[in-house]
Amino acid sequence: MSKLRALIVEDEEASRITLRNFLEKYCPKVDVIGEASNINDAYKIINSNKPDLVFLDVEMPYGNAFDLLEKFENINFESIFVTAYSSYALQAINMSASRYLLKPLNIDQLIEAVENVEAQIQNKTKIQTSKILLENINIENKQLKKMVLPTLEGFEVVQLKDILHCKANDNLTDFFLKDGTKRTICRTLKFYEETLKEYDFVRVHKSHLININYVKNYKKGKGGEVILINDINIPVSSTRKSDFLNYFSQ
Repeated sequence: MSKLRALIVEDEEASRITLRNFLEKYCPKVDVIGEASNINDAYKIINSNKPDLVFLDVEMPYGNAFDLLEKFENINFESIFVTAYSSYALQAINMSASRYLLKPLNIDQLIEAVENVEAQIQNKTKIQTSKILLENINIENKQLKKMVLPTLEGFEVVQLKDILHCKANDNLTDFFLKDGTKRTICRTLKFYEETLKEYDFVRVHKSHLININYVKNYKKGKGGEVILINDINIPVSSTRKSDFLNYFSQ
C-alpha cells in the first residue's frame, strides 16, 4: 500500500511539531503533506490536496473540528481527532466509533490509530463515522442519536432508543436490542458506561447497564431488581441503588 497522505490541523505550533515528529519517527507509512492552524486554511488544503487522513484538533479558535467537517457535503477522508479535554466531545466521538488521541500524545495509541486507519482503507471497510458524528451533534433528542457498534463481524449502526440494556461479557459487551436480538461488541462495559451516561443509560450492577426509558417497574430489596419492558429482570447492586433511584427522583 502507498503512503497515507496526511494533513495536521492544529492551532498550536508546538503541538503540530510534536505530532509531525512522532509521525516521521514512529509511523513511516504516513506522509505529512501539509499543516493548518485554523479550519479555513484546512478546508482549502483538503479541497486542493485530497488527503487520506486528517489529524483534527477538536478545539481551535474561530471554529472547532466539527465545524470543519460540516463544510463538506461528502467527507472523503479519514479523521483522527486530537484533544486535551475529556469532555462531551469524547462522548460524541466514542458513540460514532471515530478515533481520537488525548494530549499529551501517547506514541502507542498514535501508532494504533494510524494502523487502524490503514487497515480500514486497505480492506475498503469504510463506514461514515464522521457523518454519524455530525448527525448526533445536531440531534437534540438523546434517544434518537446513533451509535456505531464495532461487532465481531464488522460494524452496525443503531439508535439509542433501540438499545434495552447491555451486559458485561469478560472484556466484551453484549447489547440487547428492542427487537429481541443481541450484538457482541469488542469493548468493555466500562467504556459504554462512560460514553452513555449522559444519554439516559445507568449502570445498576457491575455487569449491567440499562436504558432507563425501558424500566417497567422496580422491586425493592437490598439492592433490588429492575424489570424492563420485555420482562427481563436485572439485578441492582446495593452500591448502585442510589444512582439508579436518583434518575427517577429528578
